[in-house]
Amino acid sequence: MKKLLIIATILLSIQILGTAQVIKGSDTMLPLSQKLAEQYMKANKGKSVTVNGGGSGVGLAALVDNTTDIAMASRRMKFTEKQKLQETGRTSKEVVVAYDALAVVVNPANKVTNLTREQLEGIFTGKITNWKQVGGDDMKIVVYSRETSSGTYEFFKEHVLKNKNYMNGIMSMPATGAIMQSVAQTKGAIAYVGMAYLNKNVKAIHVSYDKGKTYVEPTVANAKNKTYPIVRPLYYYYDLKVEKKVKPYLDFVLSAEGQAIVSKVGYIPVK
Repeated sequence: MKKLLIIATILLSIQILGTAQVIKGSDTMLPLSQKLAEQYMKANKGKSVTVNGGGSGVGLAALVDNTTDIAMASRRMKFTEKQKLQETGRTSKEVVVAYDALAVVVNPANKVTNLTREQLEGIFTGKITNWKQVGGDDMKIVVYSRETSSGTYEFFKEHVLKNKNYMNGIMSMPATGAIMQSVAQTKGAIAYVGMAYLNKNVKAIHVSYDKGKTYVEPTVANAKNKTYPIVRPLYYYYDLKVEKKVKPYLDFVLSAEGQAIVSKVGYIPVK
């Protein structure tokens, strides 16, 4: 009887492990994936989904190491990352699950509301160092950034800085929450975050990509109608070998219910 009980327990553990899923990576996608996983588990009793952040690079490295089922990324998988996965005899599948507008944020006490892409480039590369150079008070600019493993760090460098290097001595933060807190507490601060993180403790800058003719606020509506210029896709990557395991969750994410959650959390749906 005791042996039968042990066997039953082992079988149950295997069954639970088989339905458990791990999602890891992009900090930008963390609030979204947490909400999606929560609703998915409510609708599917017995299914377990664990979501962890750490950055896009961390999630994709975990996919290569086979320590996550799905990697969240706010940038595309690099050729080198795909190569590493292929070396282990596996192939990745890419799914766009939402879009996100990247917001530039300052302290609410800062009177600057509008900045051009060129001015942002100057600030984040270290050429512009005082707020009075862009119409603000005579105050030192304190620049915060995500760390290099972040997909947001790479996207901002590519699309806003036009691949120019960030300034030396930039304050790198491991997570978006830490950036939000720093900007809220530092009068001269500036940083960039996923739009879903915006709150009343920071002020979102209106950005111009036409040299100051029009300045656009980062909102879901402006991202949807493509007037806000800094919008990017958000990705899930998984190994084709686990497709059967992750498909029910992915189907939920891309369903009408899942995409409604995308909108509710503050991202832009794919459909």
